Formats: sequence, structure tokens, C-alpha cells
Amino acid sequence: MSEPPVNSVRWLKLTVAYDGTAYAGWQIQPSNPTVQRTLMDAWQAITGEEVTLTASGRTDAGVHALGQVVGLATASELACERLRQGLNAKLPEDIVVTEVTSAPPGFHATHDALLKLYRYRIHNSRVRPLLDRRYRWHLPQELNVAAMREAGAILVGRHDFACFETTGSERSSTVRTLTKVEVGQGGTAGELIDIDVEGDGFLYNMVRGIVGTLYEVGRGAREPSWVAEVLAGRDRKKAGPNAPAHGLVLMRVDYGD
Repeated sequence: MSEPPVNSVRWLKLTVAYDGTAYAGWQIQPSNPTVQRTLMDAWQAITGEEVTLTASGRTDAGVHALGQVVGLATASELACERLRQGLNAKLPEDIVVTEVTSAPPGFHATHDALLKLYRYRIHNSRVRPLLDRRYRWHLPQELNVAAMREAGAILVGRHDFACFETTGSERSSTVRTLTKVEVGQGGTAGELIDIDVEGDGFLYNMVRGIVGTLYEVGRGAREPSWVAEVLAGRDRKKAGPNAPAHGLVLMRVDYGD
């Protein structure tokens, strides 16, 4: 892809929200629609540039975002607000650029990220949801939220999270720091369960693996203390299943600015 001349580059940071239902994830694929390709096409339509976009993380197929961060270098002189308006005029209804701001030279949305917050949403009721069916995992069996909170607390801190990594994306280290694993409950009958997981980085399918493990505790198949055994064992086969992608939302990415 062509890059703008070095002497005319300015760096930008885009905050992007999207419904991931119709996309095969963030990253470009040869024959499937992706968020990255759709954004690149919209950018080229309003600036004439074919730019390289970096995201804070490569969300999987079906995963949503309210606060995905995208970085790029551009030779365009259009004002940030004009760029935001222009992009949204070209993008489909399931992708929205909520903000365009200047970024420091060399800004990299992936490498410069300090913290990410993911939220996993569950609808815990015998009656399946209608309007939220694409955004919440429906679980009819009543979950023990107190036990899930106890189990989640075990994961907070700096640990080797190899037990939650799905094969397919090799990393130099599987050690990460989680600053928050909180299980909230709301709704008229407590049917809405939100699991917030915040950390300095995440392995492939790590959050979905954590949620599936907490689900095992919540349904009474395991005690909360079992999570410590899973963590120490570093074996993906001994943790819970991956929760479905459609309940996961990238909420926020922090850069310390």
C-alpha cells in the first residue's frame, strides 16, 4: 500500500464503534468483509489515499466494539472533524467513527496501548432475548453471580494466562496483567450479567476463555477455587469453553494521553 511522503505526514487516531455481526473480524481477508477493509475503502473514497490502518487489537469474527482505536499516517490536510463526517457518510450503518484526533508522530495503535477494557454480556433468563439477541449470550440456567465474582478475583494480577489462549496466534510471552475482572448484575430480574475484563494485553480468545471458565463456576459445575488450578496448569483443555463471540465488546483503550 502506498504511504504518504515523509515530509507531509501527520498522524491521526480514530475511535471506531462497530457491530461485528456481518464481519469476519477486524483484519483484512481475501474474500470476506472485514472492518479494516471497509474503513480503508471509506478513507480512500474521501481522500484518494490507500493508507495502512493499525488497530489496538484484531477483534474476531462477530465481536463488537464501542471504543476500538485505529492509527494511521496521512498526507490529507482535511480537518479532523471533516474527516470524521466524511468517513461516516461513506461507511455502512454498522460502523461509526466517533472521533478523529491528532496523534504523536509514529503513533501505533497496537504497541502504544496501555490498557484495554472488554465487556462480555450475558442474558441469564429462561426467556431468550429479542432485541439483544446479537449482543448477549443467552443462558437459561440461573447462574451464581457471587461465585463468579469470587472466581474472577483470582485472575486479577500478573499471571501466565496460557490456559486461556486458543491455538493459532503465537506470542513471545503468555504473561499478562489483569487490573479488573468484575461481574455485574442488573435488569428487572437480575437477568443482565456483564463481565468486565481490563488488562495491559490479551492473548487470542483470552477473554472468551475467561468467560467460559466463569460460566462453569456460575452454573455450579466447579468451585471458584478451581480457577486457580486452571491458571497454574497452563493447559487450555482444562479451562472452560470459549464463550460465543457475539457477547464480547471492546469498550475502551487507554494510551495515557
